[in-house]
Amino acid sequence: MPVTHRHSGYVFTDHTLTVPLDHAAPGGRTIELFAREVIAADREPAHLPWLLYLEGGPGNRAPRELPAWLERASRDFRVLLLDQRGTGRSTPVTRQTLTDLAVSADDLRHFRADAIVRDAELFRAHLAGDRPWSVLGQSFGGFCALTYLSSAPEGLREVMITGGLPSLTASPYDVYRAAYPRVLAHNDRFFARYPGDQEIAAKVVDHLRDDEVSLPGGDVLTPRRFQTLGITFGQERRFDLLHHLLEEAFIGSGRLSDAFLRRVDSVVSFAERPLYALLHEMIYCQGEASAWAAHRASAAFPEFDLERGGPVRFTGEMIFPWHFDEDPALAPLRSCAERLAAYSAWPHLYDPDRLARNTVPVAAAIYHDDMYVDREHSLRTAGAVGGLVHWITNEYAHDGLSRGPAVLDRLIHMVRR
Repeated sequence: MPVTHRHSGYVFTDHTLTVPLDHAAPGGRTIELFAREVIAADREPAHLPWLLYLEGGPGNRAPRELPAWLERASRDFRVLLLDQRGTGRSTPVTRQTLTDLAVSADDLRHFRADAIVRDAELFRAHLAGDRPWSVLGQSFGGFCALTYLSSAPEGLREVMITGGLPSLTASPYDVYRAAYPRVLAHNDRFFARYPGDQEIAAKVVDHLRDDEVSLPGGDVLTPRRFQTLGITFGQERRFDLLHHLLEEAFIGSGRLSDAFLRRVDSVVSFAERPLYALLHEMIYCQGEASAWAAHRASAAFPEFDLERGGPVRFTGEMIFPWHFDEDPALAPLRSCAERLAAYSAWPHLYDPDRLARNTVPVAAAIYHDDMYVDREHSLRTAGAVGGLVHWITNEYAHDGLSRGPAVLDRLIHMVRR
């Protein structure tokens, strides 16, 4: 029986659905999916169309707080916030639930966009019958929306994508080879805004080299873990986070402060989203192994090498093999990660021919300076999808959707034009 509660002018209804772990084996093992329906309280009696929201990631649950775009969405839609398989309340995947690592690596092959789309179709049938619904995809959620258009367009009324148009054909290595220069550009932007932070960052690295520093959970903060704090550069709401950390880094006679270490831990730990680390490269795999693509591509960018003696440069959305040695939330999953990185028989996620013939209305926001998704890849994909209209802007970073109603409002007008 669905559970319903009310607050802040909305009515929330929780839904669960049992689905196959492997959609190709519907009689086999099952997992639970969770999704939360949200409707404006003053619109509850109305028969509003459904809008499925697909969060970025992979491995991120749907928002629990009220997202900034919800007020605009609730004027037109009954919104469904889906916890994608393995996240939130949808049979979560963590070091605590992955016990047989050899088996789990095989299981996790079924946690990419193709399976998420099949899950969505079962949820659509459960809630809306044979009526198509609208989809809003943020970042990786946009990747999923393209897979949806490739495999089940009959379920779609319209699609809106924000910061989530990937290349249809690029290999994982191609993706990361293109990503490193964008991350360097965001480093340049950061240190131009806060030039004094360059010296502090170097001082932190030197301190971590000379002394073993433990985070609140007891694990060690190494220089290269500290370097991963650049993952926040791509979001306007968190671009300044690193500065706020560095300005309170040291206390007393050159010690790193407890406040600094606790805040750093909240960024560098994957305890809340291990699937992100396990599957981040696999979301790009089509017929080939990732083979630790970000690590391989890094060889062409010595600017990130802390041993060369240059200024500290922070990495971005990259997962390296050593993550599974140094992060306690990932260490038990090392063999699982190795098996996934070596696997090469990944099915294709996109159907270029079907996308070229697409008749579902699609509108996409492409962020000109997006650190996470390559602009040129996005523009090529925009030109390859029939009926897709796009808006390219430097007014927003990758998290433009979360800045308020403006991005969604524009996409709604675009897709209906």
